[in-house]
Amino acid sequence: MKSLKNRLLSSLILLGLAAAGTAHATNWTGYTYSSVSTTAAVKGMERIADRVEKETDDDLSITLHLGKTLQIASSDITQATGDGIVDFAADLYSSGNVPIARILSLPLLINDDEEWNKAYAVMKPYLKEGFAQQGVTYLGSYRYPQQVIFTSFEVDSLDDLSGHKIRVTSPEQGAFVEAFGGSPITLSGSEVPTALERGVIDGVLTASAGGAKNWHEFLPYNYRLPVNYAFSAIIANTSSHDDLDPATRDTLDRIVDEETRQITRDFIADEKVQKQNQAQAGMTIVEADPADIRRAQEAMVPWWHEWAKKAGPDHEKALAEVLKALGK
Repeated sequence: MKSLKNRLLSSLILLGLAAAGTAHATNWTGYTYSSVSTTAAVKGMERIADRVEKETDDDLSITLHLGKTLQIASSDITQATGDGIVDFAADLYSSGNVPIARILSLPLLINDDEEWNKAYAVMKPYLKEGFAQQGVTYLGSYRYPQQVIFTSFEVDSLDDLSGHKIRVTSPEQGAFVEAFGGSPITLSGSEVPTALERGVIDGVLTASAGGAKNWHEFLPYNYRLPVNYAFSAIIANTSSHDDLDPATRDTLDRIVDEETRQITRDFIADEKVQKQNQAQAGMTIVEADPADIRRAQEAMVPWWHEWAKKAGPDHEKALAEVLKALGK
């Protein structure tokens, strides 16, 4: 009798372990703002999903949905992740929910890769805290190449912006355009070709590896003045992230760190290719005069401080730390 009881107990223990193993497997819903599967950003997100499934031995799988395939506006991705509608996301338009993130995109604040790395090191704790307040865990980010000026009119200096309507993607870019006499207009990427064709806008701020790669027939001029950087956060619902097995969570975090670095490198490489392609297609590309860059920066410095003061003491503190790190 005792032997049978022991055998039953052993069986129950084994069944319990099996059930625990089955319950441990986790399926996440992933989402990205981008609707184009061929971009470096989406390819990178797909690599993350593939690697996570393999390297966690199927303990975590992520089903990635492209932009517009779920009823989630790009500007609502932070909130959708915090609410648990999605578990994992690429969030390019997070600054409305995490305003302090805008410091990394202030016009003319960051001018090259070295400066980006210094500024990002300062801002990373602020980003983690800002997203945490939304019920979201910040895992990392990748960035696009510098946003430069593409136009339907000839441009070889900042003065040429005066009187023209330029599509921007943020209030910060809008402030730059206004500082040099232009009129900023906010449009989604899908609206740009039609807006250019109808004369609603005369130019855009973007990267060669961004939307402008397909707009050269509307935008025959490119002035390579580095206005700012755009970056996308990789985030997870905090409850979903915390509920993962520690080893699985560590694996996810490591893969995101590795792949965001690769996405950034891929964008930088694609920028060079697209710039060359655009030149071969007949685009007039003018490298910015260093004096024009200094002039632009001098014009924006007071605005940085004004912006931070309006945003609050935490923004002023973070901006001061970034400026110190950059030696500005």
